[in-house]
Amino acid sequence: MDFILTGAADITQTYTLIEGLKATYASMDKAYNTDKLIEQLRKQGIIPVIPPKANRKEPREYDKHVYKERHLIECFIGKIKQFRRVFSRFEKRAKNDMSFIRFAFVLVCLR
Repeated sequence: MDFILTGAADITQTYTLIEGLKATYASMDKAYNTDKLIEQLRKQGIIPVIPPKANRKEPREYDKHVYKERHLIECFIGKIKQFRRVFSRFEKRAKNDMSFIRFAFVLVCLR
């Protein structure tokens, strides 16, 4: 697992995060439904599992069965956010915030 702290829009850092990634599927929500991202995933041999936005002119097909497994990711993020220091972002420096998020990740995995 890897992550990058962003100021606002996550999509701006997604390209950096997936660069060189080896995976079978990339399960993401509708916010990541951009042609550029889908093209990059396909070039890397990753199957994008991203539902199309409602206003998309040409809706794409996606594997709904695989997308249902995305709830595991959302539940895991919810478990990490149970740590007050993570959801409140008390840390003023990104380095400290990232360190505590990694620490919370390990604690959740060890439960």
